[in-house]
Amino acid sequence: MRTLLALLTLWLAVFSPAAWSASSSVYLEELTSTEIRDAIRAGTTTIIIPVGGTEQSGPHMALGKHNVRVKVLTGRIATSLGHTLVAPVVAYVPEGSISPPAGHMRFAGTISVPEDAFKSVLDAAARSFKQNGFVDVVLIGDHGGYQAQLKAVATRLNHDWAATPARAHFIADYYRITQTDYVQALRAKGLSDAQIGVHAGTADTSLMLAIDATMVRPDQMTRDPREGAANGVAGDPRTSSAALGQLGVDLIVANTVAAIRTARGASR
Repeated sequence: MRTLLALLTLWLAVFSPAAWSASSSVYLEELTSTEIRDAIRAGTTTIIIPVGGTEQSGPHMALGKHNVRVKVLTGRIATSLGHTLVAPVVAYVPEGSISPPAGHMRFAGTISVPEDAFKSVLDAAARSFKQNGFVDVVLIGDHGGYQAQLKAVATRLNHDWAATPARAHFIADYYRITQTDYVQALRAKGLSDAQIGVHAGTADTSLMLAIDATMVRPDQMTRDPREGAANGVAGDPRTSSAALGQLGVDLIVANTVAAIRTARGASR
């Protein structure tokens, strides 16, 4: 009996959620340096740099939409890939002119940084990971405005790393899916393009509801969509639901996993 209790105590200590969650996390910032070192030695040589952004999304969605979304989704992507970690989210991105303010900068809370500074941060982070021992550095962005910059950074890194095993991969499919396959899936559910929208409409809001509903203010979704431009909304969020958002989540994760696998294979 005592032996059985001892074994049960040991099992709980090792396999309880509290004991297991930290060391099994795919998020770099939740691990210790030695855990990361050992993971790299054991074959975890792919790391994703997720890029978000801090911008307005109308009166019904919090400014950290892109940051929360890309962290959760890249976590699921990393888990599906296996032997992959996720770097801290890059939350400061180009959002246009600060003064005079343009685009999203016309709304309180939006943060913008110069393109050169943005690319320098990504470049240095990627080089840091190569120095750590990672071989495949993946750049993924949740916002459409800086996709070209992500591609440019990856191109420069691959030029500099040509004589080494390391490679940088810009994965365009992650964002492209939200503008193509996800939109088509919503149309198949009977939604119009005016409802789906391009910013803070049904597509955008539904994704957020599926990932973290606390970021959405349902009482503010009922506002007249004719106020959209003035409120920073391009679309109609009133038809949003977590179920519709899950369509996008599944498409993004599946297609991005496939794209990363293809990119890693093609670079060898």
